[in-house]
Amino acid sequence: MKLLALDTSTEACSAAVYADGATFCEFALTPRAHTQLILPMVETVLAAAGLRLADVDALAVGCGPGAFTGIRIGVGVAQGLAMAADKPVIALSTLAALAQQAYMQHSATQVLVALDARMNEVYWGQYALQDGLMQLQGVEQVCAPADAPLPATTGWFAIGHGWSAYAEALQMRFGDKLSGVDAESLPAAEFMLPLAIAAWQAGRAAAPEEAQPVYLRNKIALTTQERLASQRQGLVA
Repeated sequence: MKLLALDTSTEACSAAVYADGATFCEFALTPRAHTQLILPMVETVLAAAGLRLADVDALAVGCGPGAFTGIRIGVGVAQGLAMAADKPVIALSTLAALAQQAYMQHSATQVLVALDARMNEVYWGQYALQDGLMQLQGVEQVCAPADAPLPATTGWFAIGHGWSAYAEALQMRFGDKLSGVDAESLPAAEFMLPLAIAAWQAGRAAAPEEAQPVYLRNKIALTTQERLASQRQGLVA
């Protein structure tokens, strides 16, 4: 199995290859330089693995949530490469990738992921380990730090720069629930690979055009607009 993963959904830019048990990675903090760096990164990891794009079975990409422009860059690049090489795409959550990173780097089995969504909000996801992979508990959402869902149990590991941007509010709400905090890590393609491998084995790779950005905030705005439109039409009380 050979997979290429890439992510540009935050300030970080990364690419990684999994090739029959070996992993090759590139990562850099590059605000506003993703378009210049992502393709050279892809070339570097493919070369390190001794592969051409045509040799990979599928491409995986972080589809968000995260920075609007960054998500669009990553998804667009993945779609373009996949179409050119006639390969399928595996769409992955950036929050799930961070949760997987918490497990792989910190041995965390219960993870609260918070990315700074600006406007005094966070992109939020709650994950638990099952068979070596982080699985979403509930739904991913955008919310105010003070409104983030509170787990019933303790021993949760916190990860993502939302824990730095809104440290006071999140610590006040979750302090006694936490076993540790990594407020510096950002999504990285390297930690998407285990999720991509599982998705590939489960047959969840799809046509490139089916990989779509996940913004969360836009989804909520659209739902509100639809509700208001329905109210104006007298369809909703």
